[in-house]
Amino acid sequence: MKLNRRLSQLTEPEYRHLLTQHRRYTDFNSLGLFRGLLENEKLNLEQRLRLRDAAVEAFPKFYEFLQLKDPKTYFRLNTLGQELTVSDERAAWDEISHAQQRILTQKRIRHRNFGTYAKHGCGYDTCPLNGLMIRQGTRLAEDVICFSSDQRISYGGHLDHRAKQRRRDRKAWASQRNSLEE
Repeated sequence: MKLNRRLSQLTEPEYRHLLTQHRRYTDFNSLGLFRGLLENEKLNLEQRLRLRDAAVEAFPKFYEFLQLKDPKTYFRLNTLGQELTVSDERAAWDEISHAQQRILTQKRIRHRNFGTYAKHGCGYDTCPLNGLMIRQGTRLAEDVICFSSDQRISYGGHLDHRAKQRRRDRKAWASQRNSLEE
């Protein structure tokens, strides 16, 4: 059976029915469910909060993994209806970062190419690279998960030609200076 509707257009009773009968729908998407809660204009704040709590109860593992897969959506869901100061927001993002690192170590995931981190997303609509699959740690990766223990990816053997030329010039200049002094 197919839902054949956008999840952001459902009403509260339809959401409740969907949460109890989600296995019957072949086109059900749990990420779409959480994003639809944020985008739905038919629901007021109290309904969104009740539905968020019901969805978290129905999909607890997915909700926890959501902070790794799509942290912006997780942050918006977690702070739904709250007025945050800058320090509160920063503390929430630090907490999300620590939870991401904990999940990665628990699940023994060594790469971070999934969710929103697997595609280029600089925020410019005219960027020709939008939606392009990228490797983490490269210059194209804008929204990356960063931890203090990370090391920069180096492509061995590919040295910056300008730096190489500067070293040669310095050596040549030093040898010329030494020969003039003698």
